[in-house]
Amino acid sequence: MITVEDVRRVALTLPRAYEVLVRDRIKFRVGSLVFVAFSRDETLMGFGFPREEREHLVSSRPETFQLPSPGDMRYQWVVADMAALDPDEMEELVIDAWRMCVPKGVARKFLDGI
Repeated sequence: MITVEDVRRVALTLPRAYEVLVRDRIKFRVGSLVFVAFSRDETLMGFGFPREEREHLVSSRPETFQLPSPGDMRYQWVVADMAALDPDEMEELVIDAWRMCVPKGVARKFLDGI
C-alpha cells in the first residue's frame, strides 16, 4: 500500500513544491495551487487531473478512482484509493498533477533531467 511518506518522497523532489497542513490534512502545493491532498485518515489521495479526462479514468477503474465531492467538481481533481495504487502509478499521478501547476519550462527542465 502507498503511504503519505511514499508520496512525500516524490512530491518534495519536484521544483517549487512544498508541503502544508490544512485542517489536519496534508497537502502539497506549488504557490497557492494544491496538486495533491490526503483525506484525514490518509487512505485517499486527491490529485490534479484534467477535468475532461476524469470521467474516463474513474469509469475505467472504479475500484481505484472516484470523482471528487460535489463541492470539488469544479476543480480539476480526482481521488484515488491509496491501497489500490502501485508505486509507479502513484509517481506518475503526482508528477502529472504537479505539471498542471508549474510553468511549462519548469516542468520541461525537470523532466529532461530525469
